[in-house]
Amino acid sequence: MRILHVEDDKDIASFVIKGLKEAGHVVDHVENGEDGLHRALTEEYDVAIIDLMLPKLDGLSLITEMRKKGRKTPVIILSAKRTVDDRVRGLEEGSDDYLTKPFAFAELIARINALVRRASNIPDAAHLTVGDLSIDLPARRVVRAGQTIDLQPREFALLEYLMRNAGRVVSKTMIMEHVWDYNFDPQTNVVETRVSRLRDKINRGFDRQLIETVRGAGYVLRKDP
Repeated sequence: MRILHVEDDKDIASFVIKGLKEAGHVVDHVENGEDGLHRALTEEYDVAIIDLMLPKLDGLSLITEMRKKGRKTPVIILSAKRTVDDRVRGLEEGSDDYLTKPFAFAELIARINALVRRASNIPDAAHLTVGDLSIDLPARRVVRAGQTIDLQPREFALLEYLMRNAGRVVSKTMIMEHVWDYNFDPQTNVVETRVSRLRDKINRGFDRQLIETVRGAGYVLRKDP
């Protein structure tokens, strides 16, 4: 998943970013509300994690502007403000969840998965299945037809993105934005190389080829038999 993190506390930001990246997510981090709003309105994210007490533009105003502009990105407020009134106001202004500091990172991950599950109408956001292929996100385990497939971290993130978009052609740029955390370089062949390796691992030994190249458009993980 691609996650926007708006937090001005460097220690908390470092902790959250490290944990999210270890969990296989791509994280865009900014330190103030104005930059956070700009990112939220111009980029596509699966989830946004937003502090309330931010420089330049506070978190509630950021969320309010996001909703006014039609952005439906699921939002988790992560704040030291812990009163009932603070939580109620945050939810009323358009956030989808509220987690107080200090917090357990496992709970943050669970709440992210819950938000994505609700937003995408996927019954279990931590376990994805397409045909005979399944992925267990917490356990970092991939199985096809009972056979475990070992993937490198970037391959795992790539497969997760393809499975969340099963049946939909995703472009090279879309993959780069959601699986790599640096700006797209049209000259690089890193996407082609990684997709080729992943396709070989997923398709090897099976008659049905799940991952296919759509010439001139991108890649697709087929969900129809």
